[in-house]
Amino acid sequence: MERGEKWRICHLGERGKIESFRCGDPDLDDFLLNDSVLYIKSLLAVTYVIELNDVVVGYFSLANDSVSVKDFSIKSDFNRFRKSRFVNAKRIKSYPAVKICRLAVSENMKSKGVGSILLDMIKVAFLNDVKSACRFITVDAYHSAIPFYLKNGFLPMQQQEDNSGTSLMFYDLMNAIL
Repeated sequence: MERGEKWRICHLGERGKIESFRCGDPDLDDFLLNDSVLYIKSLLAVTYVIELNDVVVGYFSLANDSVSVKDFSIKSDFNRFRKSRFVNAKRIKSYPAVKICRLAVSENMKSKGVGSILLDMIKVAFLNDVKSACRFITVDAYHSAIPFYLKNGFLPMQQQEDNSGTSLMFYDLMNAIL
């Protein structure tokens, strides 16, 4: 990041339609350019963009989620997960979370730390601007993105991977405040 650069993050609804964005993944590009506004209007997900000198260099979309017993192939895995994080936990079947539905950085800003900055912004937002309880951040990470999420403190929900092309991962917000 250089001196004099003007960085800004804004809700897509405040900024308006994005005319161009290329991250190298046509699905992620298409979501931002065509579908994100529909998700906002339908109250399914919110999208935030980060701009550098008025050019969109990254974005993320968020939706409500939970970490629940259904996320584990066997109930004992969920019980181990719960016991390792909640002392004398009540036997509830799900814990509040926010899901990163999409996260992308423009091709010309890759490997410059922008993705990690976006994740840190999400973490800080859910720790400092609490509107409702949120313990975990979840993401269905592309297999190619798993090292990025691991580097940023996320853990796989289960050891085995499925054949969907993604793996469910989580970040415990309690790790950020300890």
